[in-house]
Amino acid sequence: VTLDTDTAHANLVLSNDLRSVRWASSKLSLPETDRRFKSRCCVLGREGFTEGRHCWGVTVEGQVGGNSWWALGAAKESVEKREFGELSSEKGVWAVQHRNGQFVSLTSPRS
Repeated sequence: VTLDTDTAHANLVLSNDLRSVRWASSKLSLPETDRRFKSRCCVLGREGFTEGRHCWGVTVEGQVGGNSWWALGAAKESVEKREFGELSSEKGVWAVQHRNGQFVSLTSPRS
């Protein structure tokens, strides 16, 4: 996945090759765009798809157990980026969240 710099939250640092992302404790100075996530630390991929089966290899580095918190998934390009809303399939997000050592699917209803 090539990450989309115009959608990245200001606390996310993208690698030069746009293939990885890491948390930054202070916000970066980024240009305002309607496509940028303001309330959630998210970033979208640059390329989209509308159908088919897709698979990606993912490596999580750093603190992955204990009290770490992250999510990985797919989202509609039109997903809410300004308000802090629920991440769920009803809202256009299909993801798995890892928080405090547990995995939860971000579906509606929760499973």
